[in-house]
Amino acid sequence: MIIIHDMTTLPRLAGAAVAHAAAVMPVTVLTGARQTGKSTLVRDLAPAGERSYFTLDDLDVLDQASAAPDDLVARAERLTLDEVQRAPRLLLAVKRAVDRRRRAGRFLLTGSANLLLMQRVSETLAGRAAYLTLWPMTRREQRGMARAGIWQELLDARDHDWPDLVAAEPMAREDWRALALRGGYPVPALDLRRDEARQTWFAGYTQTYLERDLRDLSAVGSLPDLRRLMRAVSLRLGQLLNQAELGRDVSLPQPTVHRWLNLLETSYQLVRLPAYAVNRTKRVIKTPKAYWADTGLALHLGGLREPEGAHLENLVLTDLLAWRDARLDRPEVFYWRTSTGEEVDFVIETGGVLLPIEVKATTRPRVAEAKHLRTFRQEYGRRCRPGLLLHTGDAIEWLAPGLLAAPWWKVL
Repeated sequence: MIIIHDMTTLPRLAGAAVAHAAAVMPVTVLTGARQTGKSTLVRDLAPAGERSYFTLDDLDVLDQASAAPDDLVARAERLTLDEVQRAPRLLLAVKRAVDRRRRAGRFLLTGSANLLLMQRVSETLAGRAAYLTLWPMTRREQRGMARAGIWQELLDARDHDWPDLVAAEPMAREDWRALALRGGYPVPALDLRRDEARQTWFAGYTQTYLERDLRDLSAVGSLPDLRRLMRAVSLRLGQLLNQAELGRDVSLPQPTVHRWLNLLETSYQLVRLPAYAVNRTKRVIKTPKAYWADTGLALHLGGLREPEGAHLENLVLTDLLAWRDARLDRPEVFYWRTSTGEEVDFVIETGGVLLPIEVKATTRPRVAEAKHLRTFRQEYGRRCRPGLLLHTGDAIEWLAPGLLAAPWWKVL
């Protein structure tokens, strides 16, 4: 439930959710990109001696998981198995063990891939497992708070109380560009102070991801081509994900682009944000927008030294995702766009309520910049909470009835 940083313990937002799931389900699966802190969280979930820990990064353990998975599963009554995507057959052994004796908290599994998107895995553990995601650290987690932004507080408060709620937040002003550059992976975010050191870390991370993690999931014919695709996506943050256009730009056939984008999403690098529509079928059909799971890595892949407005959007999104995936009621997060080009960056949907959010890298928000929030609220009427325009300045003010401007650093 913690990561270690300069002899200080930093709690993680997902820790309570993992503990709750382990108290109820025989299998708890914690997934997320490599280096988000999964191993540390699960190793500290139980006191020493209560749960045996094995990682498939250990070649001897990987060999046993592949050749004799039932023997590995039988090594202890309560097991933590790390990086299980490296030996998918191991999950069948876990299933057999659970079916023989169903007991809450028997297995705690982690993986650097979304096992729900790996069909053979999700079917194997159906009805036996709870699935949780550990995203890169939120801004508040980096400051020792096991939480994301004040999204739930806004949803719970009365509309007219929003300005006072935001103003009361103790968070200090921060340059969003510095936050975007360091991202949320614990090592570059907490331990590395110089930009050059972070660039070295991101380069090593990318190399490990390309040469090792992806090959655990699928064969990739050309790593240089995949790297060019990753760069192209990282330069399109917040844009509609047009696979045919991407293919033309990087000289790859569309089926290859499609398969590799799926790999990037499965391994928690790419985030595809779906479109909001009242008709749920249309949400599946409409084109998603592309974001990256970590802004620091996205900037490195894109070769950018200076963050842009899309990176501020990306920071807000990753905070929303961390908040969403730690909740039992599981809100949904979308973007909204009309056929005439009107667009709202993010829409939270929970309990039949909608909260639209617009993000602007400006210190002086104006009414005109919230016009699409107004259109959205007119479209969905009573279901809608006030529109929230996050900006980089200090002002907390109603730009118009139902449209609140607030500093991003007070909310995240």
